[in-house]
Amino acid sequence: MEIYFDRRTVRELRNAALDAIEDGDYEALSEDLVKAFSDEQADEIEKRLSSGDFPDFINEILEEWGMDDVDSLFETLETRFAEIDIELRFEDVRPEEDEEEEEEEEDVDDEEIDESLDDDDSVDEDE
Repeated sequence: MEIYFDRRTVRELRNAALDAIEDGDYEALSEDLVKAFSDEQADEIEKRLSSGDFPDFINEILEEWGMDDVDSLFETLETRFAEIDIELRFEDVRPEEDEEEEEEEEDVDDEEIDESLDDDDSVDEDE
């Protein structure tokens, strides 16, 4: 079974994880994680669990995670779900800052191209 999380959901989970780290409490994160799965997905997960209790499974994962960093949460989720033959797919797990830096780099590249075009124009004018 494969479960896919879109960019919006991943961003919400990242923010919830950051809040959990900041607050030192993962109760709200646990609820957000459980809500991120559809009822059908939760039912299938519970069938695969020996305990049959999906919220307890999420809490176990969060305890194992230990509120280190957000990336390790996603790695722990992937690992634990793989143990019950469920592959989690995340559209984008990079922090927004990385995306903004990448966009800024693209903008700089565009400016450099524009400047080089301007330089080429000035050469043509001299000829």
